[in-house]
Amino acid sequence: MTSRTTAPVRVRTDRIGTTGLVYLALVAILLGGAALAATGGHNLLGTANVVDMLTRSSLLGFAAIGQTMVILCRSLDLSVGYVMALCSVVAATTMAGDPARIGLGIAAALAVAALIGLVNGLVITRLKVNAFIATLGTGLIIKGYLDTQYKGPAGEVPAIFQAFGYTRIGFVPLSAAVMIAVAVLAVLFLRTTRTGYHMYAVGGDADVARMSGIRVDRPVIAAHVLCSMAAGAAGLLIAARFGTGSTLVYASGYELESIAAVVLGGTYLLGGRGGVAGTVAGVLILAVLDSLFNVLAVDPFFKDVLRGVIVIAAVAIYARRQVDRGAGRPRFSGGGADAGAGGVGAAPPPVPAGREGGRT
Repeated sequence: MTSRTTAPVRVRTDRIGTTGLVYLALVAILLGGAALAATGGHNLLGTANVVDMLTRSSLLGFAAIGQTMVILCRSLDLSVGYVMALCSVVAATTMAGDPARIGLGIAAALAVAALIGLVNGLVITRLKVNAFIATLGTGLIIKGYLDTQYKGPAGEVPAIFQAFGYTRIGFVPLSAAVMIAVAVLAVLFLRTTRTGYHMYAVGGDADVARMSGIRVDRPVIAAHVLCSMAAGAAGLLIAARFGTGSTLVYASGYELESIAAVVLGGTYLLGGRGGVAGTVAGVLILAVLDSLFNVLAVDPFFKDVLRGVIVIAAVAIYARRQVDRGAGRPRFSGGGADAGAGGVGAAPPPVPAGREGGRT
């Protein structure tokens, strides 16, 4: 009589994509935070706090959506905070308090943002300057211009446009609703357009993408243009909330915070894997944590420490999942047709498996 050894049952968490894991973490943090706040007699899920979370998420969300595009291409943009400040000034000074000039102000802000993104993309792709240095240099140029030309708030935003910053649809701020709409458009762009397909390909492996016939410069330039335009939209929101252009926004650290949200949302910092859906969850996680820390009156310094620990822990978990998946795959195929399809020496596909909506 032979004894049969029963293998331990393992929960297949690898069946859950990174985006799904991020949303599960968001729900867990929201429920855990609500329970923690309740012990101190606070209601984290009250209307005022929910509105505060969504309001916080809208401004960072615009910047993070654009940042996702460039990170997917294995690039980076450290100028987004400066672009936000500049575009708020451009919009406010162009509108000059005249409701008839609202359209012109919006167009001017987005055009300036697109031009900055184009310059970033060309410097990176044509001059072969590292993205970190190129975008940091662009940001410093913008900072110097703002500090020289503007000593304080500039321009005036018409009252009707200020509604963009303060109007709510139920308990959802209009700015948050617009941010979600932009995120949906970004997801569709990445999943259904040739340029979106090429962004994943270039971020996954630029050499393979080039051998596949992709002109690798174009997706990178397009990503930087879209990133700057998203930052320009955030600048419009800043102008709407303040009623004027604000030059000091660049000191708020949105460039680093947007990168943190993207990474927290599961996008691979070396490009090719992830997407905007996870970034939105990352933005919401940071907004929930900020609201929770404010409700619990956590020291601002310790707040930054906690947020840093959470981002590092999240990235470590994602990295471990990738290692576990790689270890679970057979190193050699069983032979026959399978070896030609995916065995040793098989050429990698032009686009990595981590496209938006898929498993990463």
